[in-house]
Amino acid sequence: MGLLVVLIVATTYWQTWARPALAERQDNEIQRVAQFEIKRGLILSPSRVLARNRARTTNGHTLYFRRYPQGRLTAHVVGYSTVARSRTGLERSLNEALTGSSQSLSSLVDRSLDKLNGKPIVGETVVTSLDVGAQRAAFEALGSNCGAVVALDPRTGRVRVMASSPSYDPNDVETNFGRIERISANCKPASPLLNRASQGLYPPGSTFKVVTASAALESGRYTPSSTFTDPGYCTVYGKRVNNFDTSRPFGTISLATALQHSVNSVFCNIGLALGAKRILAQAKRFGFYERPPLETPESERLPSGLYRRGSLYDPKRDRDVDAGRMAFGQERLLVTPLQMAMVAGAIGNGGILMRPSVVEKIVTPNGKTRERTRPEQLGRAVRPATARDVGEMMVRAVEAGTGVAARIPGLRVGGKTGTAETGVAGSNITWFIAFAGPEGARPELAVAVVLQNQSLTGGATAAPIARTVMQALLTPTANP
Repeated sequence: MGLLVVLIVATTYWQTWARPALAERQDNEIQRVAQFEIKRGLILSPSRVLARNRARTTNGHTLYFRRYPQGRLTAHVVGYSTVARSRTGLERSLNEALTGSSQSLSSLVDRSLDKLNGKPIVGETVVTSLDVGAQRAAFEALGSNCGAVVALDPRTGRVRVMASSPSYDPNDVETNFGRIERISANCKPASPLLNRASQGLYPPGSTFKVVTASAALESGRYTPSSTFTDPGYCTVYGKRVNNFDTSRPFGTISLATALQHSVNSVFCNIGLALGAKRILAQAKRFGFYERPPLETPESERLPSGLYRRGSLYDPKRDRDVDAGRMAFGQERLLVTPLQMAMVAGAIGNGGILMRPSVVEKIVTPNGKTRERTRPEQLGRAVRPATARDVGEMMVRAVEAGTGVAARIPGLRVGGKTGTAETGVAGSNITWFIAFAGPEGARPELAVAVVLQNQSLTGGATAAPIARTVMQALLTPTANP
């Protein structure tokens, strides 16, 4: 009797509760092949087809295989769905919708009727917020560099650009994977399948000064006009930490001027005064230490923060971290471009951090919108006054500081450069983060750009790329 009970419970478990997880497993080959009898739903941008089907009849059975008309432009977000190599991107995380397996009553009825009538099951259509033209502009600007660009609307969280370089053509995954393996770029390994925009972890360099400045103002101990004396370095544990530009000390300057010209010593001393835990607490309010809640697979999104031996590290005591170096983006800090776009977006959005999203809506085969993504607040990162003050500092950095290469006539742009040294000459990680919009209005765009293996600064390498992407989205007539 006991064995019968165990058998019934086990069978019920595997056939009901565990069934969805088993179907979704990447190594479930039977389920994977069977799903190619389903006419998967399209994946669209507002104006382009990103993934569609190609029918092939074999032994009287019609199978549907994926084609990706935009090729490398949207490869990392859309992903791929194949027989041999399973799925990635939205093809994986939204597989249930794309195969018509969502568990609403109407979809179950439609699915059953299609089976009875011998018709192929038709999946739901996914409409994304990606701008294909701006994606193309981002890839052209990135060139042969290893790096990434993320652009989102800070008011709603909608992702407009997510470009990772080098990219690959998902049409090659099934039939010509060797072509993907031969892709090269200015880094080794080139790792074209890696989505550097949300999986790539890089030291943030001076872009993290936006977080440190926010922590300083939120503490009440500093204002934008607080003054510091810059001798060209600060001293941490008896050793000098120099400014990146060692040509001259700035002398007596304000906090606003220190951010404008990215003066390491000022932020180093702020870090020592505030302590690591206060700065990290501020970083967490921007979303650090959590996976950004995008619709792509969880394994393709990594959290930002301090890392130790390959794992996220949250120190218990201030003395466990070199707060001086952490305050200007070094130490063991590692961040993703998506996270830094969220930081710039929160500053531009009056301190409110919005949930990032790349899916606009999901539409049923009969044309009804089953699900629409609504803007959602993740929380308040900083007070409105702090967002205003830090935002003004960032505007000064673009107008007459380290970020002048990102200026765009007719737009108000606030940004911050970053140059993280790796200890290898000519191998800097360079950054630029920014928000932008019309004068007198809330910013409509937040951008983050990262590049690997650069010999120059973020202002010289990453800021022009950010400018190109912002122009493509905010002044489209300039980039037909």
